[in-house]
Amino acid sequence: MDSVMPAPAAEAKPALPILDIQHVTKRFAFGAETIMALSDANLRIEKGEFLCLIGPSGCGKSTLLRMVGGFETPSEGTLLMWGKHVAAPGPDRGMVFQDYGLFPWLTVTQNVGFGPAARGRPKAEVAATAKRFVDMVGLTRFADAFPHQLSGGMKQRVAIARVLANDAEVVLMDEPFGALDAFTRERLQEELLEIWARTKLTVLFVTHAIEEAIILADRVVVMSPGPGRIVADERIDLPRPRDPTSPEFNALRRHLSALLGGHH
Repeated sequence: MDSVMPAPAAEAKPALPILDIQHVTKRFAFGAETIMALSDANLRIEKGEFLCLIGPSGCGKSTLLRMVGGFETPSEGTLLMWGKHVAAPGPDRGMVFQDYGLFPWLTVTQNVGFGPAARGRPKAEVAATAKRFVDMVGLTRFADAFPHQLSGGMKQRVAIARVLANDAEVVLMDEPFGALDAFTRERLQEELLEIWARTKLTVLFVTHAIEEAIILADRVVVMSPGPGRIVADERIDLPRPRDPTSPEFNALRRHLSALLGGHH
């Protein structure tokens, strides 16, 4: 009796990336003049990746972040999240800014619970969600404080907790630690990495600082001066926590610095 050969297994379809940026260009009109902020950007980001964008001022980093957030639309190209067009802001993408963006009339807990409350979640669920994320960012003692009673680092923790409480899958961070002193910045970098490791979030983080990018990222994307183009996409394979004094770290710093310097 002839043996029956098993049918070949169907080829598995490649999993969709959480973000897929395809040939995205952005122009802004200023009176009769048109400024190209971003030119033909292509970027594929997998779920759970921590990606840093670095480049000089005016290179389109924040513009790209705002387009992923749904606050700007591309002039050309396609921007997809889980294969669907990004057309507007949504709770699945949360933005954290350098200036915090907190509501000054709300307490820490109320700021963190604002998103779920605005979406009509039951009060008990809002309270439990807010408490969970206030605790996660280490602000339990300050749960009833108002923003003016907090340090800059604490305000930034509240901003991060607010995004997390809103069920964000992607966190978009626009130089969130840029205004903080070096000690606070280092602490928050460590805390952000701990939160990222626990939550498996996807993070897109804009920074001017090469060292910060190497400390944080799985990948560092280097952009040229305006009109911004992506000139390199470097995978950072150093084990965490990363030591800025190590030869490997400094070799990467020199490499990324050369990439930036080559496009002035």
